[in-house]
Amino acid sequence: MRLADLRGRSVAVWGTGREGRAAVAAIARYEPSRLIVVEDSPNYLSVEWTGALARLAPLAGGEHAHAALVSADVVVRSPGVPSTHPYMTDLRDRGITVTGGTALWMADNAARTVGVTGSKGKSTTSSLISHLLTAVGRPNAYGGNIGVPLLDMPEAELYVLELSSYQCADLTDSPRVAVVTSLFPEHLDAHGGEREYYRDKLNILGYGPELIVVNGTDRRLHDEIRGVTAANGVPPVPAAAADSRFRVEDGRFWCGDEALFSRDALVLKGRHNEGNLCVALAVLDGMGVDVAGIRGTLETAVRAFRGLPHRLTEIEDPSGLTFVDDTLSTSPYAAMHAIEAYENRPLTVLVGGTDRGLDYTPLREFLAERELTVIGLPDSGPRILEALARLPRVRTEPAEDLVDAVRLARKITPAGGVVLLSPAAPSYGRFRNFEHRSEVFAQAVRDTAV
Repeated sequence: MRLADLRGRSVAVWGTGREGRAAVAAIARYEPSRLIVVEDSPNYLSVEWTGALARLAPLAGGEHAHAALVSADVVVRSPGVPSTHPYMTDLRDRGITVTGGTALWMADNAARTVGVTGSKGKSTTSSLISHLLTAVGRPNAYGGNIGVPLLDMPEAELYVLELSSYQCADLTDSPRVAVVTSLFPEHLDAHGGEREYYRDKLNILGYGPELIVVNGTDRRLHDEIRGVTAANGVPPVPAAAADSRFRVEDGRFWCGDEALFSRDALVLKGRHNEGNLCVALAVLDGMGVDVAGIRGTLETAVRAFRGLPHRLTEIEDPSGLTFVDDTLSTSPYAAMHAIEAYENRPLTVLVGGTDRGLDYTPLREFLAERELTVIGLPDSGPRILEALARLPRVRTEPAEDLVDAVRLARKITPAGGVVLLSPAAPSYGRFRNFEHRSEVFAQAVRDTAV
């Protein structure tokens, strides 16, 4: 479905955040017969919906929310509306079309788009692709899940997008280049289960992309896309595996039989970030860039890439300890990648946050032969510590809150060691969002410094 298809139809936009506001402004230009915005949360009366937006689409909430949705021909849901919402089942049972702003935008712009998703790595990989394309003379507009609604994106010849599972779920067009960086259970409460999450995430591949690039080291991803091909019947291009065209070997990045540049050109730590760069290089290669021929230009660009905030971001400290902000780690798998990046140093890891009932058995198995200290934070911290109990080389300690955890970590982390905030859980509940959790962590590091 395209934006133009909404002309003359009754449309309800579900959600009043940035995505909902962008959808109202974009859809109104196509003259639907009725346009209304719906906020189903209990505090809908606190939503500021005035001025031009209110004139374009009145706000329905409370007892009117359901009626406004089911009376529409098309419902445009914001990414924050989970697939498990009871209204979603009702809308589908009634045969009402449900789509999203990302799907509407993609229908008109797929041919100019590189779309990147993954349970981890999508932000860094999409940012790398955009950065490297710019460096080789391929200007592009970068957006998506990073905070710029697609319906607010400027006109461009080429787009590079980070796409969440929520955004992928409603797509009915694949981007020209579709990229998947990793796959493990995430956001199960919003999707309805592990199988449903994989289905929604991999929907990005479902509508004939011209090129598919995946991380070839991810076995679960390999198994889930078995039999999937691009529009021309070509299977996905695997990057980062030992037999991949783009890989890391002997401390260097390679393109086939040609060495590109040394591993230390990439400032980002961890093998997972090596894989992210291999995926990005494979995308450029698939888009016709002579990667080996312009390796010098690419090396300069890679050396200039500093990564994104809250992802293994090191904080200077006079004690000699290294404090690391990896607050965007919201699953045990993400925490495992972060731990792996510092496995050669004494390590204390701070874990815990909103308890979504995740299975921490994979984290226990990963830590079985490792030596480190794990400090558990509310709310899920005690459950994580219980999952790690009786591992012979893992010391576990509870903490009252994040500040208490930083104070404790200073006392028990050996000199020259690392204190890693990689919570393996979301931030909501105790914090406004992940940025707030990061701010509290950084302030605690400063306040507890000797």
